[in-house]
Amino acid sequence: MTYKITLCSLFLVLCSCAISFKFNGASIDYSTTKSIAVADFPNNAALVYPPLSNALSEGIRDLYQRQTRLQVNPKNGDLELEGEITGYELTPMSIAADSYSAETKLTLTVRVRFINNVRPEESFEKTYSAYQTFDASRLLTDVQDELCQTMIKEIAESIYNDTVAKW
Repeated sequence: MTYKITLCSLFLVLCSCAISFKFNGASIDYSTTKSIAVADFPNNAALVYPPLSNALSEGIRDLYQRQTRLQVNPKNGDLELEGEITGYELTPMSIAADSYSAETKLTLTVRVRFINNVRPEESFEKTYSAYQTFDASRLLTDVQDELCQTMIKEIAESIYNDTVAKW
């Protein structure tokens, strides 16, 4: 009899407990924070790849739309993100036996200003950077789209983590 009572008590305790997991990692108080404004990120780098500005801006917006319940607006949000692409550069890396570069590194640098209108003390300005290497025998035009997509994803996730995930 005590075994049944203990088992029933355990069942009631487990059923009355609410366990909540957030798989997106966001720590947002949706009662006070309802929107995020993500401005376009102009390309101010010396080397300009025309689709990069739009791809970066949309990549950031898409991440917030997919992983939060925030309304994504072009301006006037409870949270605001703005900035510019400050660097897009190629760097020769390792040298092959014939004294030519064997690999090339493509680096993307973005300056971001985050404004939290709900909690101004959480606002910041920060530079994010990502790079990808590719075989120097390949042309940049052949690998550029794929490399940019990977770097944009990495930078967008870093911005997301610093702004709403608080990792």
